[in-house]
Amino acid sequence: MGNVRERASKASAESSGPKGPSSRRGQKAVVGAALAALGVVFGDIGTSPLYALKTVFLLDGGAVGAEQEDVFGVISLMFWSVTIIVSIKYLGILMRADNDGEGGVMALAALAKRLYAGNASRAGTLLVIGIVGVALFYGDSIITPAISVLSAVEGLHVTVPAISHMVLPIAAVILVILFAVQRYGTGKVGVLFGPVMVLWFAVLAAAGLSMVIQYPAVLLGLSPTYALTFIVAHPTISFIALGAVVLVITGAEALYADMGHFGRSPIRRAWFFLVFPALTINYLGQAALILHDPAARANPFFLLIPEWGRLPVVILATVATVIASQAVISGAFSLSRQAVQLGLLPPLTIRQTSKQEGGQIYLPAVNGLLFIGVIAVMFAFGSSDRLSTAYGISVTGALVVDTVLLLLVARPLWNWAPWKIVLAAVAFGGLELAFLAGNLSKIINGGWVPLLIAAAVILIMTTWRRGRQLVQLDRQRKEGSLVDFIEHVRKENLPRVPGIAIFPHPNKDTTPLALRALVKHNHILHEHVIIVAIATAQVPHVPTEEAFEYDDLGYADDGIEFLNIRFGFSDKPDIPRALRAACRVGALPLDAANFKKASYFVSRGAIRTTRTQGMVPWRRSLFVALAHNAADPAARFGLPPLRTVTMGSDVEI
Repeated sequence: MGNVRERASKASAESSGPKGPSSRRGQKAVVGAALAALGVVFGDIGTSPLYALKTVFLLDGGAVGAEQEDVFGVISLMFWSVTIIVSIKYLGILMRADNDGEGGVMALAALAKRLYAGNASRAGTLLVIGIVGVALFYGDSIITPAISVLSAVEGLHVTVPAISHMVLPIAAVILVILFAVQRYGTGKVGVLFGPVMVLWFAVLAAAGLSMVIQYPAVLLGLSPTYALTFIVAHPTISFIALGAVVLVITGAEALYADMGHFGRSPIRRAWFFLVFPALTINYLGQAALILHDPAARANPFFLLIPEWGRLPVVILATVATVIASQAVISGAFSLSRQAVQLGLLPPLTIRQTSKQEGGQIYLPAVNGLLFIGVIAVMFAFGSSDRLSTAYGISVTGALVVDTVLLLLVARPLWNWAPWKIVLAAVAFGGLELAFLAGNLSKIINGGWVPLLIAAAVILIMTTWRRGRQLVQLDRQRKEGSLVDFIEHVRKENLPRVPGIAIFPHPNKDTTPLALRALVKHNHILHEHVIIVAIATAQVPHVPTEEAFEYDDLGYADDGIEFLNIRFGFSDKPDIPRALRAACRVGALPLDAANFKKASYFVSRGAIRTTRTQGMVPWRRSLFVALAHNAADPAARFGLPPLRTVTMGSDVEI
């Protein structure tokens, strides 16, 4: 636990800014990283002005009025919600709780498990919390691209009413193109994202500023007293409004989740120097417009723009929402890979789209499922107004999960006093639970959609995890002791053939089924037999010098060896590359060049269901279906197809 705390302190010190002669060069690097962060991190929260305030005033048939008391109350709620949850909770506190530089609910859950490593029951609870957080993120990932792109294209209702009937088809085409280009990666166009978002936030600020200058009294709405007065005077209306106010903080989790890509300082600088001021000014401008013209509640964002600039802003908004959608899709890819590494999802095909950036990956299965889900919800709801009724529940649920994990790590990580933990629970948890309660009324009107998606993800993850445990028990029985197998091989004095044979296997206690099958049917062994175990660490990346553990299995002269390879949950588990690295650092006593002709033997057999206890029949069938559709382990571990053989026997569950 001390090591975890020490790493956190070191990371905090390193993020405080460059010092010494290289300060100017370091500052330029931070500014460059902040620009890059603008193009990825702030897309979701940065496009909320398109629909957030409009949704508040359209909820429940216009329950929130256009009177000054209501408008100031809503603006005050929005401003202080963003301040407390985004500025204080995420950027001020949670970004200090990194898991070796990585953020996000999965990394936070892994950090919490490390801090409570000696408490098995607490570790199990943390795993469940992490699964719930991941599941809610997937629910959000379906809704965000649909509502973001649709809300931008709906600007045509204001700018070009004659083609209003084309809004849905245009949005669908944009989404089709967006998901189709995922296989090529975002590296080539990523350099454009930052400048585009700078322009977007500049437009937000400029549009809002013109109205604020005309009606400066709207600045009074920033006072927290208006939020409190609004809640006390209109408890029912304010409760309804909370269901839409939460839309201003959608994407807050992304600020934390993308910390590993850009670091704390660039994200904080981009937020406080550009994003937060631009969002605040734009919301104030929309509020001033509604006070001046109550009819503007129908679409205050686009009506805030001068008529001559509306069409260009529609185009810019569409680009900005595509960037926001890209951030969510990339986050889903990254989170899915982490879930696979942690054994919560079946192995998936993962393609690296960049030779330089390890985080740029493409998962065809996840991309396809997201596309189907996004298109389905967009056509099912038909407009961003109706889609907003489904939005919010998964967002607030994810916020609550992060707060629970924050409260669990605060004491062991930072030595927080009990009163600090209670204060954080009240300030963050109280506000987020209020948001969650305000969104519960949406369930019957569409809020059940992200909950259904989250429930499906939880079912898949828990079924896969339990099924793997049962399969491993049956495999261990059939594999038998590795020590006994080696003794048997030595007594038989089997012929040895030149070359290296690698057998991926989870441990050194039992015998790989492929190794047993090779000896049983061919009665030979290779000159060098290496049993390779893959372990996923509870950290994003494992240094090369700490990644390997070698064992000659009791005999130095029989050529049967064991190598344990540790990968971080954000690393690609490439076995051939790892073996060459092990030779270079001296962890494996062989020449790295010899692995160019090595053979790989994968233990894999059919999975058959039985009537034994441990899992209900329908979940067994689900597990078998997931296993049949899992990625080929040879592809997952980067094994060369022409030098890989699959052998083994059936496994029962």
